[in-house]
Amino acid sequence: MIHAARTDEKITDKKDFLAIADFSADEIKDFLELAKKIKAKRVMGEPYTPLAGKTLGMIFEKPSTRTRVSFEAGMLQLGGHALFLSSQDLQIGRGETIADTARVLSRYLDGIMIRTFNHETLEVLAKNAEIPVINGLTDLNHPCQALADLLTIHEIKGELEGLKMAYIGDGNNMAHSLMAACAKMGIHFSLACPKGYKPNEELVLSAAKEAAKNGTELVVTDDPVSAVKDADIIYSDVWTSMGQEEENEIRLKHFKDFQINQDLTQHAKKDYIFMHCLPAHRGEEATAEVIDGEHSVIFHQAENRLHAQKAILVDLLK
Repeated sequence: MIHAARTDEKITDKKDFLAIADFSADEIKDFLELAKKIKAKRVMGEPYTPLAGKTLGMIFEKPSTRTRVSFEAGMLQLGGHALFLSSQDLQIGRGETIADTARVLSRYLDGIMIRTFNHETLEVLAKNAEIPVINGLTDLNHPCQALADLLTIHEIKGELEGLKMAYIGDGNNMAHSLMAACAKMGIHFSLACPKGYKPNEELVLSAAKEAAKNGTELVVTDDPVSAVKDADIIYSDVWTSMGQEEENEIRLKHFKDFQINQDLTQHAKKDYIFMHCLPAHRGEEATAEVIDGEHSVIFHQAENRLHAQKAILVDLLK
């Protein structure tokens, strides 16, 4: 029997999950509603396996606890399989191009999740892959965490629109994704960071335009007190991210006045919630009193990585 040869042209349309800013507010709401339904099934012990027979390849150039376990467990719970692929295990560790890797993996898998340093690596992978690509984290964005955070906020506060989030710390990938998510969903966003550590200016301008459409404020300042004033949510991240270890000592000096502690939280609303994407360094970006206090929802967030990412997987791979 003679089979028609497959060409290198894309044979199907596909959807990627690269940045929160790529999606409309309605699309984000759809992700959140799907996540809630999937979570409810999990809580009730009701099997839900729409991805039976599907395989997700997970490329890790950066190690992780939450990203690896939540994606791997999520695929298994949805009836599929997940393959852990470290950069040392793949030929990209020996010089094979990301483009070639994307083309090859597209012949084996149904989707790819990548956690990497350079955002351009993600973009090249997505451009050359014939299957959906999910951003597990880059130095520019962390959209899966931001989606899980929106889910957490909505579950606890019962709404999103009109709330205020104060992000205190480094203007990093987490700040970028939260800024975009808040702008899309009508949440006021204030970011306080030291001079020299502000977020990407282009992303700030883009989020500011989106916020203006929704009648919300986006403020970047170097004053933590003004940022936290009347906040419903206070958010923190580590001061030194992976790949910045050699800067740790100088960062500790520059960020010392940006610690989230009991004095700072007094300026927020009385029912504020404290969020952190983890891992957390108690005594640095926030005190143990805050991280482990009654306002903290950090482990609620961590759990919701599983449910939010299952929604992404079902939407993209089903």
